[in-house]
Amino acid sequence: KNIQHQKIIVVCDRYSAYKSLAKQLDFIILAFCWAHVRRDFLDAGKKYPELEEWALCWVGKIGELYHINNLRCKEFDQKLPIQWQSSSFKKQHEKLVEKMDAIAEERDVFIEAHNPDDPDSDLLSNVKYKILTSLQNHWEGLSVFVDHPEVPMDNNNGERPIRNPVTGRKNFYGSGSLWSSQLAAIMFSIFQTMALCGLNCNHWLRSYLTACAENHGKAPDDLSPFLPWKMDEGRRHQLSRPPNTS
Repeated sequence: KNIQHQKIIVVCDRYSAYKSLAKQLDFIILAFCWAHVRRDFLDAGKKYPELEEWALCWVGKIGELYHINNLRCKEFDQKLPIQWQSSSFKKQHEKLVEKMDAIAEERDVFIEAHNPDDPDSDLLSNVKYKILTSLQNHWEGLSVFVDHPEVPMDNNNGERPIRNPVTGRKNFYGSGSLWSSQLAAIMFSIFQTMALCGLNCNHWLRSYLTACAENHGKAPDDLSPFLPWKMDEGRRHQLSRPPNTS
């Protein structure tokens, strides 16, 4: 119940399920990923060589946004609201707002001047129109990071840890059946938790399975030695190192 009185910012791509969730739960704010927008331009330039210069120009604009925001975030004090930040932060913040406004203006000028239903409209102009219209439609979510410097411009940090499971799911348990997908989800969750806590997954798993074997094939009665948030520092240090297999 308390969660509905808060605003939760979700950094995500433009997948429709996120949009549906935000419509149903008005306390969720979607912060769309700029890396996916950047990819739109790169894909267009790769598919249509005639658009390469145009696409790289837009990629450069996005790169400038990242650069200005990185400088701004270095000056950001998370304990203070934006209006109380330092003058160096405010200077970069103003530059960021100006750059966002300039991008929005250039986008809108093209959209207003182009009619995709015009029989004289060419393919390349329609490709530009589609990309810039998507940019316009998602602008509110793409602008969340401006007023919330603690929010990253993309969800790359969230996607990198799941890259191996996503790319490997067709080669190992996880896609073949319901039970295997459940097993994969559990194992990925466990291993990622251990990795985030700085533990060596191989050492942790060996230690846990050994304890199961010593308990006649059942989970240990006391799980605290295997839960990072309940381990003492000595245990945590021990399991952070590779196992001794000699």
